[in-house]
Amino acid sequence: GDTYQFGTNLIDFKAQEAKTKSGETVQLSRKETMLLKLLIENKNEVVPREKILQAVWGYNVYPTTRTIDNFILSFRKYFEEDSRNPRYFHSVRGVGYKYSEQ
Repeated sequence: GDTYQFGTNLIDFKAQEAKTKSGETVQLSRKETMLLKLLIENKNEVVPREKILQAVWGYNVYPTTRTIDNFILSFRKYFEEDSRNPRYFHSVRGVGYKYSEQ
């Protein structure tokens, strides 16, 4: 679908924007939108860093893995009540990232 809701958050993939936990609307970059869609489509599954890099950045451009970390930090800031204790966006050390609703 074009939109996805979890908790009080709403993502509009087509408009590339999100309504955050605080109710504000933020514009998402194309890469943020692609990464959110990838994680949500693979809900409850760990998505390896390599798969994220290929799907979002393409084969030729390999940003540092810190780039993905920074995107995840942004998502936590937008969507998590407590970014230090994330409910939706999880890092799986040495493997990748996972989106889940627990």
